[in-house]
This record gives sequence, C-alpha cells and structure tokens, in this order.
Amino acid sequence: MSSEEKSFKEYRPMLAMAGIIIIVQLVALLLAAPMVAEDMRAFEDPDDASNAIFYIGAILVFTFLLLMAIRRGMQWIIQLVILLAVASTMYYVFYALFALTTVSALINNVISISLAVILTVLLYKFPEWYVINTVGLLIGAGASAIFGISLSIIPVVVLLGLLAIYDAIAVYRTKHMIDLAEGVMDMRLPILFVMPKHMKYSFIEDSFKKEEGEEREAFFMGLGDAIMPTILVVSANIFLTDAYRIAGFINIPALAAMVGTLVGFIALTVLVMRGKPQAGLPFLNGGVILGYIVGVLIAGTPFY
Repeated sequence: MSSEEKSFKEYRPMLAMAGIIIIVQLVALLLAAPMVAEDMRAFEDPDDASNAIFYIGAILVFTFLLLMAIRRGMQWIIQLVILLAVASTMYYVFYALFALTTVSALINNVISISLAVILTVLLYKFPEWYVINTVGLLIGAGASAIFGISLSIIPVVVLLGLLAIYDAIAVYRTKHMIDLAEGVMDMRLPILFVMPKHMKYSFIEDSFKKEEGEEREAFFMGLGDAIMPTILVVSANIFLTDAYRIAGFINIPALAAMVGTLVGFIALTVLVMRGKPQAGLPFLNGGVILGYIVGVLIAGTPFY
C-alpha cells in the first residue's frame, strides 16, 4: 500500500465524520420551517441572551448528575433519562418531517410516536454503531433545529462562546469530559457518533480498554460537536430574513457558517490524528462564528 493510500485510509473515518456534520446541518435546515410553523420553540423570547445562560446552567447540572451517577454505579438512571430524551426528540423530528406532507395531525402523531418508540427500542436492544449514528443524526438535527429557531443570533453566539470555553476547560484542565465520555461509551448511548476504521468493527463488542500505544478501532465524536455549530446555521437562516436565499433554501450567512464549521473540523482533525483527545467546540464553534461573520460581510446584511 502506497503512503498516499495509507494516508487516505487513516483520514477516511474523519471524512465520514465531516459528512455526518453536513447531513445534520442540512436536515436541521429542512426541519426548521415546519418546526416554526408548529411552534416548537424552546424559549418564548429568542432575543433574550439570558436563555444562553440558562442553557449553560442546564448543561452543567446535567453533566454533574451524569458524573455522580457513573461514579455511584447508577448507570440505569442515565440510560432511562437519555432514552426518554431520545424518544421525545425523535417524535418532534418525525412530526416536523411529516408536517411537510398532507397527513392529518392525528395520523402524524400516530406515525411519529410509533417510529420514535421503534427506534428507541432498537437502540436499547441493539446499540450497534450504525444504529447509534442513525439515531444520533436524527436527534442531532432535531435538537439543532429546535434551539436554532428558539435563539436569535446574539444569544447563539454567546452560547457558543461560553460552551467553547467550558469544553476546553473540561477536556484540558479538569478532564471530567473525558471521564464522562468513557462512562457513557460503556452504556452505548447515542450521545456520540462512531466511525469505524474497518467494517468488521462492532461497537457492542468493543471493550474500550486499550493498552498504552494501542490504536482504537474507531473514531468518536460527541453529538454536541455536531449540534452546537448547527444551532448558529439554523438561527442565521431563520432570523436573517433579508438575506438572499440560494434556491430558496439557505441564505449566504448560513451557508458560510456551514463552510466555517468544516474549516474548524479540518483543524480539529489534524490534532485528533496525532492520537490525543481534543476539545472539539473551540474549533467548531470558532469556525462557525467566523464563517457566519464572513457570510454576513459577503451578503451585506446586518450582523443580527
């Protein structure tokens, strides 16, 4: 195998991760309009920057409770809470998707609840990597769309900036995010994306216990690394109503924010390939914010 082929093989899982981020963003953009029509906003006032502080506080509390549950061996509580959250988010996703069709509200409810329950049960019974990725993509796009339509530009930028700082501290200083990731991986829950290095890989059979210097058989990316930058993409597309829309679907600032996310992901990938855990949000949030700024300048629209 030539060095070029070997290099491509090593980076192939990361290219797939980039593809997942793009799909999450595109699906979130698709979901945004029907979610607005169905009034699925999480906050009443999208311009209130305190919403971002509330969101950060909720994340800190939830993270603390997760760590306590892991250390006390109460994983079943985590599983129950996350599976309920997964089921409810998928319900909103399917309801928004079928709202684009001509089905009645009653039929939509029946179909959406049924699909959400089926996928949640499948996830619980058979948490293989492709099941986790499929569910993760749906709830990632759904959560991004809900918060993207609920927060206007300034609160989103505040949120992304604070989360980038928190992620850096949690990974590089306190390192509790690494402990949390390892604990959740053992439970095979869909709060991360899994991209195997070979098709024989099984997430169910992976023990995640590697000797020092031994390579993992898959790359992992937290679900939040796809959700957080996508919130700004959706928010830009919803709240910048005067910006020109390409094909009537996406405006230039939102498209530039997507490009910025990929640029940040490329920078993150270079460091991840060196073999050490990295905080993703400083790169991804920084990239999406810079991309948004460039897009606003190109479009000639106000920043917010």
